[in-house]
Amino acid sequence: MGRLIIVSNRTPAPGERTQPAGGLTVGLYDAVQTRETVWVGWSGHQHADAADRPVQREQVGNVNYVTFDLTQKQHDRFYLNFSNGVLWPLCHYRTNLIRYTREDCDVYYEANRVFADRLIALLEPGDTIWIHDYHLFPLGQMLRDRGVTGRIGFFLHIPFPPWSVARLLPKLDMLLTGLAACDLIGVQTVEDEANLRGCFEAYGLKAAVKAVPIGIDPVSFRQQAIESAVSDEVVKIVDTLEGTRLIIGVDRLDYSKGLPERMKGFEALLKNYPEHRGQVTFLQVTPVSRGGVESYRLLKEELDGLVGTINGAYGTPDWVPIRYTTWPIGRDILAGLYRMADVGFVTPLRDGMNLVAKEFIAAQDEEDPGVLVLSRFAGAAPEMPEALLINPLDAEGMADALHIGLTMDVKARHAAWSAMYEEVSRNTAGSWSKQFLDSLEEIRSCP
Repeated sequence: MGRLIIVSNRTPAPGERTQPAGGLTVGLYDAVQTRETVWVGWSGHQHADAADRPVQREQVGNVNYVTFDLTQKQHDRFYLNFSNGVLWPLCHYRTNLIRYTREDCDVYYEANRVFADRLIALLEPGDTIWIHDYHLFPLGQMLRDRGVTGRIGFFLHIPFPPWSVARLLPKLDMLLTGLAACDLIGVQTVEDEANLRGCFEAYGLKAAVKAVPIGIDPVSFRQQAIESAVSDEVVKIVDTLEGTRLIIGVDRLDYSKGLPERMKGFEALLKNYPEHRGQVTFLQVTPVSRGGVESYRLLKEELDGLVGTINGAYGTPDWVPIRYTTWPIGRDILAGLYRMADVGFVTPLRDGMNLVAKEFIAAQDEEDPGVLVLSRFAGAAPEMPEALLINPLDAEGMADALHIGLTMDVKARHAAWSAMYEEVSRNTAGSWSKQFLDSLEEIRSCP
């Protein structure tokens, strides 16, 4: 078996290289344990002479991490402006937020050529290349142009829109042509698979597309939750609730997560079901991300205002309805809080998968499980029909679901949790990477 070459915009942070904390790092953990692996990505640093600087290497177990620098212009236009200012809103159906310029697009391709040039110097015959996410759509074709004939896989971790939405992107045909050079393209859901296939067909392109939903490591996360729930940190937080029921939401600050809508849903609960006033606390953990992007700054201002308004309208001297923090909380502490929560509140307007939903289920106490209130537009929703599925644009509907969750008897809660936990245990992070790589190995490399 040849080496596995993983390519992503960023490699895991040094602390995550020995103890995976989530997302892609956990998803690939099993794959990199079984074969020699090289993981390539941007270092996170910008230098004017980035092209002349050597790559940085760190060997951890089977994995050789290789990183390189970009210029400030490449970072700003490739990463901030085009990847996160054009492709991210497009793929999340938020076309009103797209800010396209031809120069940003040109630098996006320039940065991908940097990835290709850095990568080509590392490759050996027999390598299998696995490219990850929207930052690197053109990379497969660029590698083919440089003579790579081995297997190339690509996995998109975010949604992909239908042709009617995707066609708004100038030069979409060029982007899809670059992506079609990969032997296999993985996406999270059957809907994303159909959307991407439709876009390829619109341009007469042939590509192998397959829905391979990502999972978590439920056994280790569950054990972490059990241990954390009795830790001093979690016990201290729970004690401050003073006996109120706990609703929890955990998301990085992003307009795709339905955060203002979630606040309005909780407000509707207090308005329409006054029996819950003073009896329930909503904890929303929202670490700030992409603070340099204007739409994210505006979102934070909106959330700050909503939280203040709701707490002012319904709070009392001894009860604060919403506890809201933009400070990150450790994954171990979150695991314990999930286990102690009565309701997990997950309301994205559009999501690739949403692993918070799966982590919440994995963390629950089998004897007294909490209830998951989940957006129909989360990638996890098709796998978790037993959740209380909601439309995040319907505040009253979310309020009804929260009320049902808070008043559901233990028998009904256990039945729903048991079915979801079985699915979370079946489709894990390890099975995801194995399924994709097995499928990729079966496909003959392009000549």
